[in-house]
Amino acid sequence: MEETDDDRASDPRRRARRGRRRGRTDRAERPDEADAEPTDEPTADAAAARAEAATRSPGTGANAVIAALEAAGVETAFGVQGGAIMPVYDALSASSIHHVTMAHEGAVHAADAYGIVRGDPGVCMATSGPGATNLVTGIADASMDSDAMLALTGQVPSDMVGSDAFQETDTVGVTAPITKHNYFASDSDDVGRTVGEAFALAGTGRPGPTLVDLPKDVTFGETDRPVGEPAAPDRAIPDAEADDRQVEEAASAIQRAERPLCLFGGGVIKGDATEEARAFAREFGIPVVTTMPGIGSFPEDEDLCLSWAGMHGTGYANMAITHTDCLIAVGTRFDDRLTGGVDTFAPEAEVVHVDIDPAEISKNVHADYPVIGDAATVLDQLDAAIGYADAPDTAAWREQCAAWREQYPMDYAIDPDEPVKPQFVVEAFDAAMDDDAYVTTGVGQHQMWAAQYWTYREPRTFVSSHGLGTMGYGLPAAIGARVAADDDRQVISFEGDGSFLMTIQELSVAVRENLDVTIVVLNNEYIGMVRQWQDAFFEGNHMASQYDWMPEFDTLAEAFGAKGFRIDEYDDVEGVVEEALAYDGPSVVDAHIDPEENVYPMVASGAANGQFALAEDQL
Repeated sequence: MEETDDDRASDPRRRARRGRRRGRTDRAERPDEADAEPTDEPTADAAAARAEAATRSPGTGANAVIAALEAAGVETAFGVQGGAIMPVYDALSASSIHHVTMAHEGAVHAADAYGIVRGDPGVCMATSGPGATNLVTGIADASMDSDAMLALTGQVPSDMVGSDAFQETDTVGVTAPITKHNYFASDSDDVGRTVGEAFALAGTGRPGPTLVDLPKDVTFGETDRPVGEPAAPDRAIPDAEADDRQVEEAASAIQRAERPLCLFGGGVIKGDATEEARAFAREFGIPVVTTMPGIGSFPEDEDLCLSWAGMHGTGYANMAITHTDCLIAVGTRFDDRLTGGVDTFAPEAEVVHVDIDPAEISKNVHADYPVIGDAATVLDQLDAAIGYADAPDTAAWREQCAAWREQYPMDYAIDPDEPVKPQFVVEAFDAAMDDDAYVTTGVGQHQMWAAQYWTYREPRTFVSSHGLGTMGYGLPAAIGARVAADDDRQVISFEGDGSFLMTIQELSVAVRENLDVTIVVLNNEYIGMVRQWQDAFFEGNHMASQYDWMPEFDTLAEAFGAKGFRIDEYDDVEGVVEEALAYDGPSVVDAHIDPEENVYPMVASGAANGQFALAEDQL
């Protein structure tokens, strides 16, 4: 069985090790971190409601679908109505589950972000045919980023499947490559248990999206069979602990290292292992870099943190990867945006690779020391195996990393007579907002600036599309994050003008639901990242990347019923930031930025991490 947070908290060996870490004075934990671990245990009333849903006679297949969601503790679903899914929506109307009606099947991005923030699978719903196919991009996005999510799609009646009926699509066939598992519901008696299993499977082991296709006759059909407690198949539950031999060999490699480096990926966050990861690095004084999905796994305002590495990562993070002699990689799939040329990645390092999914071991980067298991559990195993007395001496290595930080600072030049720099806008909002604010982004240059110039201190606060690179993700993700977040947590979305136009219709949802979100459009009238590559590699031919005309987003926001603001020069920034954040509801800031500004550092595609460019003439 997968080990729970409560199991880990009750283990006396873990409590002793944590006590030892917290008692240290040279690398103590941040003073504002609470000792108590959070618990996901439902309240008595919630537990009773879940039990009732699991045991009642549903009456119809559609009621069984909703009962399965209730038995799983689902509180919110995102979706769009339609013909084939109508019986499920009819059943949903009598449920306590809050449904957020979206303007488009961008509902999938809202559900994705909701799940990221909550740490449980998000739920989205759509009808058959175009409803289902419109979910495909978001499902693929969740699959690439290992985000737990359940998609429910309507389908034509079973006896019409294969007849090219109105709004029929082979949804199971279309989504098979991009789901952890998908199901075609064929029986009203079994549909509730199928939905419960799909929900549980999405969050078990390595998370990912699942889908249940629901023919209309199955949801209309009668059934008295209770849905039961949601449970993933036993075969899907991985072992939490790694093999002792693997742990001992990896620990020995770390002990003898002179330049060890922790690389924390998205799996650290998805595995709820940030406490263990932070404690491990601090215990042994090992510098930390993260992947983009791993942003927030280690506080970026701590000296040990070198921020994130890869194509647009910091120069000092990429230098550390280039010169480490022992890379301790936890929960990362070593994608090409991180590694650059695989043959030149971490060329001097022995690689310790910790991952819950054995399929990732040595898939892209050879693992000298594979360690398969739950990230939190394995980090505690490594901690115990290394021991403080045999820890590597990292003082000189930390000094070298600090020198690289000084040598390659993340800075930019400002001329008050020139257009506003996007980095300045990001930093202005960062300074004005709480440390635990949620940041969502679309994809493009604005995504990189939001990752580079915002200081992330907590997990699950950077919500973005990583592996698939889905433009338009930011606004629906902000809606999902806002619905998921506590009322006192702030939510901001950074979008580009091109990215924002792809899902701008969801602004109507933010207004209708009266969601307090701030959308900042870094407007350069380009598909900026494409323009940057065209300048660097296509002789400045801006084919299809430059917009000759763009709407006034602040005016357009007002038409939607949101509050619109505009930034044209540096003198506008302070006042607009203050007013936009003070507005209680959705606001849109149309920030007109320097159209020629590029994202640096930059590692050219396929190049070595240490060969990053700080200007176009270095590419």
